[in-house]
Amino acid sequence: MTLSLFDQFLSPVVCWIPLVAIAIILPWILFPSPTTRWLNNRSLTSQNWFLSQATSQIFSPINPPGHKWALLLSSLLIFLATMNTAGLLPYTFTPTSQLSINMGLAGALWMGVVILGMRTQPTHSLGHLLPEGAPALLTPILVIIETISLFIRPIALGVRLTANLTAGHLLIQLTSTATLAMLTIMPVTAIFTGILLFLLALLEAAVALIQAYVFVLLLSLYLQENV
Repeated sequence: MTLSLFDQFLSPVVCWIPLVAIAIILPWILFPSPTTRWLNNRSLTSQNWFLSQATSQIFSPINPPGHKWALLLSSLLIFLATMNTAGLLPYTFTPTSQLSINMGLAGALWMGVVILGMRTQPTHSLGHLLPEGAPALLTPILVIIETISLFIRPIALGVRLTANLTAGHLLIQLTSTATLAMLTIMPVTAIFTGILLFLLALLEAAVALIQAYVFVLLLSLYLQENV
C-alpha cells in the first residue's frame, strides 16, 4: 500500500529517456508569445496582468538595484506555478514534488543572493549575523545561531515546497481511492466523498499557486537583505 501511494512521485523513464525533462520543457510551449498587434488576445492579456501584479507585489519593498532580478524571479514564478498546477492533471508528473529539483533551485538562487550581498555591501550582509544591541557575552553564540539559520534557508525553501505538494497529492489519492472503493458498497457516502475530492482538488490548485508565490517572495526577501 505504501509503495502504491508513493509511486506517483517516481520519475518515469521511457526508453531510457527521463520524462521529467519533457515535463519541465513542455509547459513553456503553452504560454503565448508577444505579438506586434495593437491589441493582444485574452490569454496574453491575462498573462501580462498576472505578471504585472505579481511583480509589483514582490518588488515593491526592494531597493532599485534589486529590480534587476525582476525577469529572473518572474520567470521562476511562472515556472513553479505551471509545474505545480500541471501535476494536478491526470496522467501527468509533478517535477516540483522532487526534493532534488527544489533544492537545486533554492540552493543556487540563495547562493547567488548571498554572493551578491558579499560583493556589493559585505559589511551590511555580515551585520545580519549579529543582532543590534546584543550582549557581548552572547556574541559568539548569536553569530553561530544566525549562521546556522542562514544556511538553513535554502533547505527550508526546498522542503516547504516539496512537503506541501507531496501532502496534497497523497491526500487526493487517498480520497479518490476511498471514493472508488465505496462507490458500489455505499453510494451515498461515495457521493459526499466525491464532493470532498472536488473541493480538495480546488484547494490543492490554490496551494500550488500560493506555494509558487511564497517561494519567490521569500527569495525576494533574502534579496532585500543583500541589496
